[in-house]
Amino acid sequence: METARRHDIDWLRVIAIGLLLIYHIAIVFQPWALFIGFIRSDELLEGLWKPMSLINVWRIPFLFFVSGMGVYFAMQKRNIKQLLLDRSKRILVPYLFGIVAIVPLHFLLFQNYYNQPLHYFAHPAHLWFLGNIVIYISILFPFFFQLIKKPEGKFRRSLEKMMRNPLGPLAILPFFILEVLLVQPDVFALYAQTLHGYAIGFLAFFFGFLMVYVGKSFWQVLLKWHGLYLALALGMGLLRISILEAHFTNALMAVESNLWILGIFGLGYKYLNRPSKSLSYLSESAYPIYIIHMFVLYAVASWVLKLSLDPHLKFALSVLLTLAGCLLIFELIIKRIPLLRPLFGMKYQRAQKAK
Repeated sequence: METARRHDIDWLRVIAIGLLLIYHIAIVFQPWALFIGFIRSDELLEGLWKPMSLINVWRIPFLFFVSGMGVYFAMQKRNIKQLLLDRSKRILVPYLFGIVAIVPLHFLLFQNYYNQPLHYFAHPAHLWFLGNIVIYISILFPFFFQLIKKPEGKFRRSLEKMMRNPLGPLAILPFFILEVLLVQPDVFALYAQTLHGYAIGFLAFFFGFLMVYVGKSFWQVLLKWHGLYLALALGMGLLRISILEAHFTNALMAVESNLWILGIFGLGYKYLNRPSKSLSYLSESAYPIYIIHMFVLYAVASWVLKLSLDPHLKFALSVLLTLAGCLLIFELIIKRIPLLRPLFGMKYQRAQKAK
């Protein structure tokens, strides 16, 4: 079983959250942005949506896989009580704090931009992801602990044997195909607070745990075959966004999604499994940035969209300013105020130590 810290998983989590930020900024320049509560630019960049569509089928399931892996590593030195307390501090507290103190900020920025009456009702907004994780942990932790208690049990040995085959990792595909056949989502990439989102997140979280539980045999297969997985995923993705989009079924998207995910994990395992000072900083800042990025994005968009610039420059400027704004808030406020740190999923530290 995996016990050492996996730097590649940390890097991939950071990269996925970075892509999420860019993805949300791209929505600002789409004609349907208002329908999902985003500030919308009058000058559209619909061409941006082609590359965004390539990542849209895997970006959220990927983060659920990573979250399941994170729970596995969190369990290595914790009993049941300690795990639940740790996850409550790291996930439930920021989730509830975000609903009360963070989400209202971007709601109010949106209303102010469109001269609407200012009001707010409790809503998770982009933090819905954290609410899902709380549910999954609550349901699965008894089963996970049974697996941890039997590291050389029959179940793990069977998994390890199956995963030595290049087709082994593809054994997860039928579960995701069955999910979309049963749930029948209208839009595959509509994950937030939908039955499909809860179901696909549950599967990804569960299999993410198993991926590190099964041990190196699984990762050695990904190391060897990740190029094939990525080539198949890219081929399916290009077909989908070019000529077959209207006829691409949810089942095919489920296959494409998981091929991307398996290939990316293999690529990360090959090139990113090494520590660095940059990773330490980015890994610490990624979670707080995820929590605050929407209100920073709305604040930036409220100003940038009024400038007399080419829309491509507006998009690039929005990305740079949103990232810079998030990093500044993290570095100068969240990181350095001891009482704020736990509210953003960070460990409490006295001011002098944090500095």
